[in-house]
Amino acid sequence: MTPEFAAEVIKAMILQAATLAAPVLVTAMTIGLAVSLFQAVTSIQEQTLTFVPKVVGICGLLIVLLPWLLRSTIEFTTALFQKLPQMVQ
Repeated sequence: MTPEFAAEVIKAMILQAATLAAPVLVTAMTIGLAVSLFQAVTSIQEQTLTFVPKVVGICGLLIVLLPWLLRSTIEFTTALFQKLPQMVQ
């Protein structure tokens, strides 16, 4: 395995991880911002108010996006296994 090929594989892995994590992180950040804004406006400082909406939103998002997440992961893994002979050289 050449250093260039290893760098290409690592770059693809990091890009894949960022692509899969981005929807969840953006959803959590958006819900967190909305809840923080709501708490600032109403002066409610309840701890569960920040946790429960994030959990519900992220679980709902994962249910909707799970087919795409799995398909993307399987395609990436398949492509990685197809490049395996090049890695051994």
